[in-house]
Formats: sequence, structure tokens, C-alpha cells
Amino acid sequence: MNWLLLIIAGLFEVAFAYCLGKAKETSGAVMWSWYAGFLACLTVSMVLLVKVTKELPIGTAYAVWTGIGAVGSVLVGILVFKEPATFWRVFFISTLIISIVGLKVVSE
Repeated sequence: MNWLLLIIAGLFEVAFAYCLGKAKETSGAVMWSWYAGFLACLTVSMVLLVKVTKELPIGTAYAVWTGIGAVGSVLVGILVFKEPATFWRVFFISTLIISIVGLKVVSE
């Protein structure tokens, strides 16, 4: 259950990065709505991270959480915000995914 919550926390980290990207593209009340979404996603992500670190090792949980956020944010950047998908970006994101899976495999 803790691993599932950790994945959800990581997805909320991706969501708050998405909200920041959308806020950057807008102005006025719409921008502030995206910032409110950012704060809501940030809060949920942090609360879940705190909860899972009561059972999972902090080093592993934090690395997996940030890894999910990093991979997800890069994918959102490429797919939604039309950032470049160069060979090296995809290569290093792939190595990060392998590292996240490796941490899960070797952790309790």
C-alpha cells in the first residue's frame, strides 16, 4: 500500500509541475487558478510523502518520489508543452526510470 501511495504522491508532483507550466502560459485570474492547483497538488504530494516515509526508508522513498516527478515532468514537457525530445533527454530519462525500478527491487 505504501508503494502505491508513493506512486500517487509522485503523480501529484507531476501535476504540480504541470500547473506551474500552465500558469506560465496564462495571466490574470486563470493564472491564479493554476497557482491554486499547484498548491493543492503540492500539499497532497507532500502529505502522502510524509505518510509513506513512516514505513519506507526515507532515502528510497524520496528518490522514488523525485524520480517519478522528474520523469513525469519531462514527459509532460515533451507531450504537452512541446519541449524537444532529443536523444540525450530520452536516454537520461530512461536511465532514471531504470534507477527507480532498481530502487524498488532492492528495497524492503
